[in-house]
Parts: sequence; structure tokens; C-alpha cells
Amino acid sequence: MDTFNQQQRKDLAAAYRLVALFGWDDLSSTHISARMEEEEQFLLNSRDQFFDEITASSLIEVDSTGHAINTTHAVVNKAGFVIHSAIHQARPDVGCVIHTHTQAGMAVSAMECGLLPISQHALRFYNAIGLHDYEGIAVDLDERSRLVADLGDGEAMILRNHGLLAVGKTVAEAFSAMYYLEKACRAQIDAMQSHSKLHYPDEVVCQYVYDQYQSYSDYMQYDWNGLIRKLDRLQPDYKN
Repeated sequence: MDTFNQQQRKDLAAAYRLVALFGWDDLSSTHISARMEEEEQFLLNSRDQFFDEITASSLIEVDSTGHAINTTHAVVNKAGFVIHSAIHQARPDVGCVIHTHTQAGMAVSAMECGLLPISQHALRFYNAIGLHDYEGIAVDLDERSRLVADLGDGEAMILRNHGLLAVGKTVAEAFSAMYYLEKACRAQIDAMQSHSKLHYPDEVVCQYVYDQYQSYSDYMQYDWNGLIRKLDRLQPDYKN
């Protein structure tokens, strides 16, 4: 039986591989983290590895000061540390944080309107998505307080002119949030490119669908279990 930390390593490595598989990666940029059992420590990728190279054992343990623990061959991504340490320190309910720079995510992050409630996927985040103004590459520790304030107690945030961020109690939940957010952004871009007038569901319906998502969460674990089965078939070495 795997310990908590061992399972976190496997799940996080799976998330990195799945992000690459879905085409959400950005060379060696962006990052995913998972909380460890030890207080104020979390797992992160070494900056010198691409997402499709990550394995459970290659993930690095990072402490509250941004230093890698128990390794001499790690390149800690400063921006990754700033973003992830901010959330892990402020939100003990968060076990995983995912940050991406996808085409759709960056496009929506540049729109003044933000994420529009025009798809069922988008309604998962209805009136519940944070917005964080762009301050440059996130290497300033002072930005952490503003990141946390803008995320609030939500599960997703748009980093303006930058990309997307999603969190969850588990890796499965964080991945689900990012999947829905990414799909919603893609749908919005496609709909806007059609140059047709957009239809908006009634506000009461939007709130009802949001509440439905909050009351039914089993699908997240079902989806994650299926993704793990897919990865076990395609890239079983992620567990190494």
C-alpha cells in the first residue's frame, strides 16, 4: 500500500503526463504542484524536464523557502515556487495546484469580459472564478498575497494576460477543474470567432447549473480513474 507521499508522487506525475498528452504544456514553463504530508512542503517539477518526461521519482520536494530537499540535481522554477507556495500556505484545503499557458487560456485571459457563461462547462465557474491582474513574470514574493486574495476560496482563476490556474483538494479535483476551464475557454474562442450573436442562458439557470456541479462531484473521480487507465496503457513509466 502506497504511503500518502508516494501516492501524491504518482498522481502528480500522471497529471504532468496528461497535461502533455492533452497539449496543454508550454515547453519547460508552467507547473503543477501537490501538497506533501510534511507541513509546508510540496512536490514540483524540476525546470529542466519537459512534462512528458516527468516520473514519480523525478518530482522534487520544495520547502517553504523555495529550496529543493534531498536532491542535488534540481532546478526550482522561481515563478512556480511563488505561485504554488502562495496557495499552499494560504489554503490548507488545497492539495494540488495546476497552472497553464494554453492558447485558449491565454486568449481568454486577454479579454476584458473574462470567461463568459455561454457553455455548460463555463457554468461550473459561474460567478466563482477569480481574476488576477498581470504583474509580470511571477518571481516577486510580494505578489503572493495578491494571488491568494484574488483566488479567494474558489477552485479556478484567470491570470490576466497570462493563463489559467485551477486547484483542488486532490490532484483529481484540480485536473477536473482545469479540464472544464480549458474546454470552456476553447468553446468561447470558437463561438466568438463565428461572429454570430451569442446566446446567454438565464441567470437563474446559470446559478442552478453551478449549484448542480457543487452538489455532484463523483464524476471527477470517475474521470480521473479513466484517465489513469488510459495513461497506464500509453505511458506506464510515469509511475517509476
